[in-house]
Amino acid sequence: MANVVESKKACAVNPLKMSQPLGASLAFLGLDACMPVMHGSQGCTSFGLVLLVRHFKESIPLQTTAMNEVASIMGGYDNIEAALLNIHKRANPKIIAICSTGLTETKGDDVDGYIVTVRKRKPELADTEIVYVSTPDYVGGFEDGYQHAVTAIVKTLVKPLPVQADQITLLPGSHLSPADIDELREIIESFGLKAVVLPDISGSLDGHIPPDWRGTTLGGTTLEQIRSAGASALTIGVGEQTREAAEALHAIAGTPLRIFARLMGLEVNDQLLQCLSVVSGQSVPAKYRRQRSQLLDAMLDGHFYTGGVKVAIAAEPDLLLAVGSLLHEMGAELRCCISTTRSAAHALLPAPQVTLGDLEDLERGAADCDLLITHSHGRQAAERLNKPLLRIGFPVFDRIGNAHRRMVGYRGTMDFIFELANTMLANMEHHHPGDWPLTPEAQRAASARPAPAPTATVAAPPCGGCAPSTPSSLAAASA
Repeated sequence: MANVVESKKACAVNPLKMSQPLGASLAFLGLDACMPVMHGSQGCTSFGLVLLVRHFKESIPLQTTAMNEVASIMGGYDNIEAALLNIHKRANPKIIAICSTGLTETKGDDVDGYIVTVRKRKPELADTEIVYVSTPDYVGGFEDGYQHAVTAIVKTLVKPLPVQADQITLLPGSHLSPADIDELREIIESFGLKAVVLPDISGSLDGHIPPDWRGTTLGGTTLEQIRSAGASALTIGVGEQTREAAEALHAIAGTPLRIFARLMGLEVNDQLLQCLSVVSGQSVPAKYRRQRSQLLDAMLDGHFYTGGVKVAIAAEPDLLLAVGSLLHEMGAELRCCISTTRSAAHALLPAPQVTLGDLEDLERGAADCDLLITHSHGRQAAERLNKPLLRIGFPVFDRIGNAHRRMVGYRGTMDFIFELANTMLANMEHHHPGDWPLTPEAQRAASARPAPAPTATVAAPPCGGCAPSTPSSLAAASA
């Protein structure tokens, strides 16, 4: 169990954490035909929009209520109403998802009351679902906002239904990529089960080119699928951040739940397959037995480059646990661990201490480390320390393919081990002639030493019994 220590600095230097509204927006982007809205100033939305676009390299539908000075003082009802009507008229989404910001939370806007009033005054919004979540950006972080948004979706849209024995609800954490979600869906469906993924960014942010333009999210969990989550036989959550939504599903529909703190590693994926085998009544498919064998071989090959390596890692709590635990299993030492907010995941991390701080804390703690692991904002620290940097989490804006990077399951774990080992291999010091220099005295002695005389060779006799012809015998004959 890691001891959690909070940094007491007066300000954050090169911040690690992202805001709650940004995490909530990511969750809403996993819903089909949805328009996420930040209730705040235009700057709040613009900043989050830039990070999302740079990370996923895709167009991101994200709107704002555009609060100004007057609205911030008098209240934001008019801005909420105008935003809802404009979005309904122009994009006609099935779901409008609103998350608050620090501006409107400080003012104390009663957004729940605003929505009730708008529905009474504007009947044309009756066919549009509206979800609201409180996400002040002066507390919590990216993971917290995502967690509260998924819980709000469940509480607002899910209703109890007759149980379908072959259906499972999958709640992915914010640290999972679209490729991770695809991998987990494939695993679940290989047991003959149906998966309701909530939210499903693999359908909306997986980097596909849509055939048309809608102005809303293009893919993700449909409204019908969200409602059908009340009929699932089991809820599987990935990360401690999903526990709140899973418990909300249990309270609404009585759905049993199973939370996997991580799905990077050998044992945890064994547990996932055993769980699915019990639910489905089927044996584990042969392809996963082979993938497990491949992962074991990858761990054997990779541990030569990870064993004894001192690592400094900074990430959101669930991602820190997933990556840090795998590194520990591969023989690495978690010398410096930085996270953003308090979480139950920290109690499971195999490290002596977790600091709730920023990337300056990472840089200070990584002076004697061999490897830095964090998102793209840690690249300057890695350059100053002359250490290799392995990029994980959000945002990663100086690399492409983030939507297709897989880190869960047997195959995802194997991919990460190869990436980790190759990073260490690429930065390994190799020997060259200068590694064994002679002293100046030895160099002078070696250059002054005369070359050895050539050794005389004796020719074989031309025939049996004949004496060999040597220089001395030839001289005697001539005399």
